[in-house]
Amino acid sequence: MMAPDGSARAIATPAPLRPARSPGVSSLERLARRRSTIAFVMTVPLILVIAGLVAWPAAYAMYLSTLNRRMTASVGFDNYMFMIESETFWMVAWQSCFFAITAVLLKALIGFWLAHMLHNLPVRGQRKWRGMLLVPWVIPPALSTLGWWWMFDPSYSSINWIINVFGFPDVPWLGHPWWARIAVIMVNVWYGAPFFMIMYLAALKSVPEQLYEAAAIDGATSSQKLFYVTLPMMQNIISITVLFSLIVTFANYDIVRVLTNGGPRDTTHLFATYAAQVGILSGHLPRGAAVSLFMLPVLAVAAFFILRGVTRRTREMM
Repeated sequence: MMAPDGSARAIATPAPLRPARSPGVSSLERLARRRSTIAFVMTVPLILVIAGLVAWPAAYAMYLSTLNRRMTASVGFDNYMFMIESETFWMVAWQSCFFAITAVLLKALIGFWLAHMLHNLPVRGQRKWRGMLLVPWVIPPALSTLGWWWMFDPSYSSINWIINVFGFPDVPWLGHPWWARIAVIMVNVWYGAPFFMIMYLAALKSVPEQLYEAAAIDGATSSQKLFYVTLPMMQNIISITVLFSLIVTFANYDIVRVLTNGGPRDTTHLFATYAAQVGILSGHLPRGAAVSLFMLPVLAVAAFFILRGVTRRTREMM
């Protein structure tokens, strides 16, 4: 291009603009990567503990369930087929489901009622009652079950003594199949209801008071506040608590072992106690491992549906 004075002048083409790097963003990215790396390194011991105490025993139990009684050769799924063809096993499966579902429902209802009652008490009264109601959950279950065993004893039963005072005959708590099942459920509910109470009480504390005030302004009754404010706000806590208790109740061992030892006539056995009887007392470890693994699909299905509901409600709230 010619300049005004007639001389040639080269005009430099401007270089393409590049977005300027923000030093703050890059430093934040590096910090985030560093923190994620540090977090992973810090969780490695926990991962190793879970792998050593959960994953490895589960994998070994699956391998063990495919061996013969002497654990010298593989028999495939013969142990599982033997369990499926056994009437005693199906009775144990039915009892485990009946025991777990009934006990968890009763614990959830009693725990919610206790939490609701404590929530409406003054703070000073809450501390006293909360401490007393947590005592059953603090005492080791094997020790407390011994006390219940004495109360159910046919000769020296304090419960039967109270029943006799009101003119009713003795109840064979541990000698009749259905009464023995009821006794086991009673002990489990007595032990586990405080856990539900403390979880639901914490959930009730997190419900904003403004929601109750708005419902009162709209003319809502106490029952309407319960069903349209309290329960919807507590759904996730209720689901997680029920899932955790369902897993623990299905795997319950100490209460049945101390109270009835599976009797009378194997009518109070659960998966855990029956697996111990078959695997340890009868000396057939592979078959006992097969019995214990039958809990896995039942709990997996329950966990899938409960956690899916929790995830769906969480997404709706976001």
